[in-house]
Amino acid sequence: MSGHSKWAQIKRKKGITDQKRGQIFSKLLRAVSVAAKNDPNPQYNPHLKAAIDKAKENNVPQDNIERAIKKSQEVKDTESLLIEAYDPEGVALLIEATTDNKNRTVSEIKKILSNHGAKWADPGSVMWAFEPDIDGHGWKPKFPQQVPSKSQEKLIRLMEELDNHDDVDEIYTSADISAE
Repeated sequence: MSGHSKWAQIKRKKGITDQKRGQIFSKLLRAVSVAAKNDPNPQYNPHLKAAIDKAKENNVPQDNIERAIKKSQEVKDTESLLIEAYDPEGVALLIEATTDNKNRTVSEIKKILSNHGAKWADPGSVMWAFEPDIDGHGWKPKFPQQVPSKSQEKLIRLMEELDNHDDVDEIYTSADISAE
């Protein structure tokens, strides 16, 4: 029974969950950092308050949140991007990203889009299909599109790969993705 220790199995599972948790933490802390650039006080900065609340919902430690706010006041070289694209079926995609290197992030996102047959869109060509969310911190489609289940699977794979990119914060789609 060599190689069948219980600790090895636990370590493998723990490693996977810790990696996923770390990715979520880094995205949430990047959002806190970007929101804190304008004003580090959440009482006067609703974007920061929303980012902190979302981080707390996902059990991000308070020390990490405070460190991200403090760091955002020191470093001023990150910027937010709003990238517009269409998937192969013509479904509109809005991709929010935060990066310290705009050219690198744009290039990597373009590669992901092209690998899935999606197309980069000119600024404003997708934006018309969305309106700000009620809370003002996101986007919702003005005209949700019905998408066949086969196309939904492709769209979900594209969105998952985009979401796995370190710089991508949120992805919005005009597709009405339902559980079929």
